[in-house]
Amino acid sequence: MRIAIVGGGAAGLMAAITVAEKKVHIDLYEQNADVGKKILASGNGRCNISNTSLSFEDYYGRHPSFVSHALKRFDYKAFERFCRSIGLLLEVKADGRVYPLSNEARSVHEAMRREAGRRGVKFRLGHGVRCVRKEPSGFVVETEEGAERYERVLIAAGSPAAPQLGGGESGLALARSLGHTIVDPYPTLVGLHLDGDLHARMNGVKTEAEVTLYIDGRRAGSVTGDLLFTRYGVSGFAVLDISTEASRALASGWRVALGVHLLPAFDRQGVVRLLGGLAGETGHLTLEEMLHGLLPAKVAQTLLRAAGMEARTLCGGLDAKALRKLAARITDWRFEVTDTHGYRHAETAGGGVSTEEVEPKTMMSRKTEGLFFAGEVLDIVGRRGGYNLHFAWASGHLAGLGMIKG
Repeated sequence: MRIAIVGGGAAGLMAAITVAEKKVHIDLYEQNADVGKKILASGNGRCNISNTSLSFEDYYGRHPSFVSHALKRFDYKAFERFCRSIGLLLEVKADGRVYPLSNEARSVHEAMRREAGRRGVKFRLGHGVRCVRKEPSGFVVETEEGAERYERVLIAAGSPAAPQLGGGESGLALARSLGHTIVDPYPTLVGLHLDGDLHARMNGVKTEAEVTLYIDGRRAGSVTGDLLFTRYGVSGFAVLDISTEASRALASGWRVALGVHLLPAFDRQGVVRLLGGLAGETGHLTLEEMLHGLLPAKVAQTLLRAAGMEARTLCGGLDAKALRKLAARITDWRFEVTDTHGYRHAETAGGGVSTEEVEPKTMMSRKTEGLFFAGEVLDIVGRRGGYNLHFAWASGHLAGLGMIKG
């Protein structure tokens, strides 16, 4: 049997290694000069490779439950056993995130590449696939080098995220040409652009905050974590965690806003009491000077400007109404979101091949026998924390098994 795998990322490599157990002929097509380029860049070079706690609730898409079988069939324990079999040891963090014990993404890349090569996978590097054509006897895969015939084809060409690492819509185009429905892609795990210029005044400031997402005025969830103000808007872990829903809403034309709580350890009444106590004890300080003890300097200055309060006002002169006004701004500072920071800065992307048209137990197309999909090319996107890479491993493994049996 001859099998073609289009895309040499995590899903494609896992599928190739799984299939190669049966000693079939495998050509792995990768448009970059080497496989696994996004693996090398993941986790800031550390590679958050998986997570010990996996559930379909950790994923987004039109049908997130699609991932359930893959997560059950190739759970964290199965993945850990696989990693040990190729000489890759793992370290589990207290929050369940998993990294290579070496703390280097290169270890993951080299182990996967080495194992695929050892099992006889043929790498076709530096030539993207132009076309996949279905014929009665199988498939024809066309590249700049020419055309080859195969009985099975896996499309694992990723998403439009990180085009500087080879991300693009080639896999989606191939799927569409073979009759599949494509859910419009959108960038995820990405910074968000804000309206106005207040965020730019706080550029470079990182602080702990609770960030609440509002879609068309309705509360859609909140996350507490790092918040980084930038020239374009906001980033940081809290924003990345909430960006998938924000990006989906923006793509749907809905109005999106963020509410920032700068002192998440306190509720609003707690902040009122805190400010009242400080004002009573430090009446000789200006309002700006008092806030410097609670918030980063740039944030304090900009917040007072946004609240329309005079920074030089002495704390001793504040009345209850002014304290409530200040507390309201600290606990729910609203910003309108205008856009995401784009695919170039996104860790991954949502949207892709409709999972309604893919068999979840084998990753085979329900439209074309012998055609399979895995990884980011599908309309599945996970939360930050190793979930996207694990789905790539798990779906690649299932696709590999499906191609052998199919």
